Amino acid sequence: MRIPRDASRLWKFFYVLLTILKPLLCRLRVEGAEHLPASGGCVVASNHSMGPDYVILGYAAPRQIFYMAKIELFHIHPWLSKLLNMIGAFPVNRGRTDTEALTAAEDLLKRGKVLGMFPEGTRSRTGELRRGKTGAVRIAMKMQVPVIPAAVINGDAIFKRFGRRPEVVVRFGPPLYPTGDSAHKTIPRDQTDIVMRAIAQLLPPEQRGIYGKAKAENVIATTTTSLEQPDGE
Repeated sequence: MRIPRDASRLWKFFYVLLTILKPLLCRLRVEGAEHLPASGGCVVASNHSMGPDYVILGYAAPRQIFYMAKIELFHIHPWLSKLLNMIGAFPVNRGRTDTEALTAAEDLLKRGKVLGMFPEGTRSRTGELRRGKTGAVRIAMKMQVPVIPAAVINGDAIFKRFGRRPEVVVRFGPPLYPTGDSAHKTIPRDQTDIVMRAIAQLLPPEQRGIYGKAKAENVIATTTTSLEQPDGE
């Protein structure tokens, strides 16, 4: 058992609890965890299925991940709010600019924390990757931190096949380094598509959705923007 670095006491407790329960829930395989920087702020951008992605991705990461979560979840029940806070989530109003949530996200990155985001903006009911929104890349560009593409595979099977211990896979990809003006009209969109294609490559072909090779030409704008690490870094 490896408790994540720089984690809060509550998350360490929750991590130990999940470690005890995990053999009853699923068989978890984690690939590419070494791509997550050992220190410093970064954005983990993942697909979003109908499963408990927040918990699975957070458990698989070698560092604690802090998430934006829709504010409605914090109004369901006080115990759920406590649980969400325990796993590093904070509320955001979807569908409009939430300056308080953006400030909280930027503050986390300034303090060298890991911010988890789901660029699709909502759960995919089919499991196929949906078109990504630009928020994750814009924050990374503004705060000058890398984006780590990630994928949670078969997470929804925990609910569908409870007690049967389905195999769940979490994959992290190499970091990408968005640069440029976060307020630019087209650059964040182009770089978001690059990040989404990186996420797609971590998923099985049938889950890549509009970012599958056969469909991408008609959906994704062509771009020559490089997200590789700048020379000298």
